[in-house]
Amino acid sequence: MTTSSENQKLIVVTGASTGMGASAARGLARQGFHVLAGVRRVRDADAIRSAGIEPVILDITEPAHVAALTARIADDARRLHALVNNAGIQVNAPVEALPMAEWRQVFEVNLFGHIAVTQALLPALLRSGGRVINISSIGGRFAMATYGAYAGAKFALEAVSDSLRREVEPLGVHVVVVEPGGIRTEMATRGIETANRLAAGMTPEQDARYGGLIRANNRLMASGTSSGLTADAAARVITKAVTARRPRTRYTAGRDAALIVRLGRVLSDRTLDRILAANLRRHTPKPAAA
Repeated sequence: MTTSSENQKLIVVTGASTGMGASAARGLARQGFHVLAGVRRVRDADAIRSAGIEPVILDITEPAHVAALTARIADDARRLHALVNNAGIQVNAPVEALPMAEWRQVFEVNLFGHIAVTQALLPALLRSGGRVINISSIGGRFAMATYGAYAGAKFALEAVSDSLRREVEPLGVHVVVVEPGGIRTEMATRGIETANRLAAGMTPEQDARYGGLIRANNRLMASGTSSGLTADAAARVITKAVTARRPRTRYTAGRDAALIVRLGRVLSDRTLDRILAANLRRHTPKPAAA
């Protein structure tokens, strides 16, 4: 059993290869935690390994990986202070045009994988009085066109988080949701690439219906990402959720996220639809002049 630095607390961060996850792992290590940083590839493990950060190969959709992580924690005398469920993928496509296999993959990674890791580590968190930090998105409050699968999984993660909080907070475990807006990470770039790949597989009829919408959304995503928070700034919100003595149930990350939450409270669905449609028109490519 690992017994060194027994007063040091353990934290698990999934999806720690790049972006917010990597920044959060490094920031928490600087705070004095021993971070088990979940990555999927050996080269990512080599990149994240540093003082206070121990990489673990972890695909959250693989039961064997989750079992190995659970065994690693059981073999450590240090208390598990927090699980940060950060792993995720972004897939954007119209509801009609997204193949069912893609729907299932989004929910496997962005919802069911988080539940699997949480179930596995919850006994350790109950023993330590720790906390679960679920990294959702402003898409967990607000579903834009072509975000049906991504936002659907995030909405579900928010609901699961609320239910879990009401189950385990009386037992001493906090459950916190972090809702980032636009973040300057590789995830948005990969999301645009995935959107283009999926768009290429649409039928001509689907392309006629949704092609312009997809291109406008890609431009909007690129614009929002370039003006969004840095990964380090978003990671500081995660650190606050991990370290606060009495954490809030939800934290937004970014002014855009905070604004959307406020608008959602006061505006009707139809009004929001009109605002979103007008915003998309600003990003719709103009036809070439004859």
